[in-house]
Amino acid sequence: MLASLATLSVLSFLGTLVLVPIFVVNIPEDYFSNPQRNKRHHENVVLHYILLGLKNVLGFVFVLAGIAMLVLPGQGLLTLLIGLIIMDFPGKYRLERWLISRSAMLKTLNWIRVKSGKSELKVGC
Repeated sequence: MLASLATLSVLSFLGTLVLVPIFVVNIPEDYFSNPQRNKRHHENVVLHYILLGLKNVLGFVFVLAGIAMLVLPGQGLLTLLIGLIIMDFPGKYRLERWLISRSAMLKTLNWIRVKSGKSELKVGC
């Protein structure tokens, strides 16, 4: 069991090294300064709810992985933030703004974006 946990920890660490920068680079620069972000709705209501459910499950997996990486090797806070960005829930915008207002978090995200040739995130009111 210990070997399985160690393997899972190493795989999640390596996975976040690849996936987190991809997500961070693709965040629109005004994502944290626009409470009326674009919400996509599909014409097919059933498809809309299926995709919404899948998106929330994926986000929840990222949130759980981020929480685990707070004590295991990996980019815990960034993975947690990516999970929250993916999910849809009441109070999401306020929580995202609170997390991004932490200077270490914003500096890290902007460092990744600048290294990738993207502009820094705007965090205005």
